Amino acid sequence: MTEVLGSADALAARIPDGAKVALPPDYSFCANALVRALIRRGAKDLHLVGVPAVGYQADVLIGAGCVATVETAAVTLGEFGLAPRFTAAIKAGTIRMLDATCPAIHGGLQAAERGAPFSVMRGLIGSDILARRPDWKVIDNPFADAEDPIVAIPALVPDVTMFHAPKADRLGNVFIGVRRECMVMAHAAKAAFITVEEIVDGDLAHAPETASGTIPGLYVSAIAEVKEGAWPQGIPGGYGPDLAHIGRYVEMARSEAGFAQYLQETVLGAEAAE
Repeated sequence: MTEVLGSADALAARIPDGAKVALPPDYSFCANALVRALIRRGAKDLHLVGVPAVGYQADVLIGAGCVATVETAAVTLGEFGLAPRFTAAIKAGTIRMLDATCPAIHGGLQAAERGAPFSVMRGLIGSDILARRPDWKVIDNPFADAEDPIVAIPALVPDVTMFHAPKADRLGNVFIGVRRECMVMAHAAKAAFITVEEIVDGDLAHAPETASGTIPGLYVSAIAEVKEGAWPQGIPGGYGPDLAHIGRYVEMARSEAGFAQYLQETVLGAEAAE
């Protein structure tokens, strides 16, 4: 049974230090209220998995000292440029980077989703990324008549998937519409902790207008209703990103002192969104 909790902080309390945490990209459903709750909890040694890339969420967690490892195809703030706290951490060598590609991230999650030990792909052959990922293995295609190397990507099993969605029902079914990466993330992970704009009556998994875009409660560990839980990013079909706030973040986060002030204002102090 999916638990219905009262706040993002209650969800954050269920995410242990050292967890492998899957996060969606900035253009998807980002659980920023839960990110802030993790920082307030003092989370440590997280292994972030960007599906397939990450931005603001990861940068804030890295700057707050919550992250040990980042596994993703990219960490970027899009038109705002480089992610400043990620960039500083890489230069200082304070986090471990596991370089990946978008198809490899999705391939690993899809293997986990269907209970397979690995997925295979060809596009990595000839690139230098294989030298940086000893856990990815070049094997022979067992069905080929001639030499045919392929890359085996091991199943990628997050301990936790977290994102923010438009709505859920009291049965734990979560509507994500066309954001299919969130569906795969929930299927692949051991647990899914999801904030939503609203919890509604009825059964989203069986209503004709929502069924095809709904994650069944079977895959959802706990939900919490958090209004504007994606802020300062937007939620497709709901509200847009707060571009002025994100721009201010980028300027402040260029220095450790500026980032510390940002955390105090937005996460820890009186101006915290929750």
